Amino acid sequence: MQYFIHQFANGIRLIHYPVNSPVAHCAILVNTGSRDELPEEHGLAHFVEHTLFKGTTHRKPWHIISALEDVGGDLNAYTTKEETCVHASFMKEDFARAFDLLSDLIFRATFPEKEIEKEKEIVLDEINSYLDSPSELILDSFEELIYNDNPLGRSILGRTETVRQFTRSKIIAFLERTYHTDQMVVAAAGDIDSRKLVRLAEKYFGTLPARNRTDQVKRYRQPPVYRPVQQTENRNTYQTHCVIGTTAYHLNDNRRIGLHLLSNILGGPHMSSRLNMSLRERYGYTYTVEANYTPYSDAGSLMIYFGTDKNYLDKSIRLIRRETEKLRTTKLGSLQLHRAKKQLTGQIAIAAENNEAHMLSIGKSLLVFDRVDTIEEVTKKIEAVTDSTLLEIANEILHPDKLSMLIYQ
Repeated sequence: MQYFIHQFANGIRLIHYPVNSPVAHCAILVNTGSRDELPEEHGLAHFVEHTLFKGTTHRKPWHIISALEDVGGDLNAYTTKEETCVHASFMKEDFARAFDLLSDLIFRATFPEKEIEKEKEIVLDEINSYLDSPSELILDSFEELIYNDNPLGRSILGRTETVRQFTRSKIIAFLERTYHTDQMVVAAAGDIDSRKLVRLAEKYFGTLPARNRTDQVKRYRQPPVYRPVQQTENRNTYQTHCVIGTTAYHLNDNRRIGLHLLSNILGGPHMSSRLNMSLRERYGYTYTVEANYTPYSDAGSLMIYFGTDKNYLDKSIRLIRRETEKLRTTKLGSLQLHRAKKQLTGQIAIAAENNEAHMLSIGKSLLVFDRVDTIEEVTKKIEAVTDSTLLEIANEILHPDKLSMLIYQ
């Protein structure tokens, strides 16, 4: 699997994944997310993502909507705690149309005041909808709990009181502070010659003025010292929801691959994970139980989530503790370790078959690491993880004295 990488004079980087398909994909990723907000800007990164679509110097909102839909394409966007992305899918002959649109949205959005006021109501409705989904809300609440007042703990959507205060001037100030060309990656996947793609990207992205980021203090402020905490909140939910977890390794930690493997063994997206086999298959205590490891640029979190009937809460917690204790005290056998590695590499390879998802993945990798590992290179890193390494990671991350717990009931 080969990737073509190019950097323009203004600092914007381009990565192309050639695929033999009539459908193509592209995206622009910006190294800016909710953790880059000031306290009074809580939710602004996500709000910017919404209002990018509300008009540019070249297009009215309905022109933005129809630009790709008129040729059967699709346009979307998302915001995380550390990046913002606008991405599109379209027929391969429409690369120029897609690049033109994405460039227009990121660099020439006008943020009309009238549209801002309308979008506030939409985002507030999104927040209220989110508050009605305890299985999603509890994950954000848990990170807020373990990161305390650090920006990493803030929810991406923001709060009602901050969203209502957003203005066009606040949006422009945020963009001036955070949207810089040396912190952007244009990613593409499609059946197009890489040299032709560079010429197209140069026209729409490469000729823009350079704006480099100089203030790194805002992001790379070390999260507060972690102290385990247990908290129960009365949410009047039908199910009882619970998260058990802790802080974990950051993106550049060499143990990150090992923790991904350990998390997958414990509660990955497969029916044979240890937690699923125990809590669901053997005892029938829960429909959903999962473990998720999320690494950030300077921190990370490991969360075990499950929802269950309140009568099974304590029993489920005991079973989880039993499974984590096994990983802390017993090395995986050679066959177990081989199967676990094969399972994770298979998941990664299958995920890469989705061209859009793979494009977004390599775009983020270039944005964060300034490099992209092939599946073969990732597989070698997974194969290098030993049973002793997994035992050490389990003892550091899953030690009962380091685990926090949040319960919604």
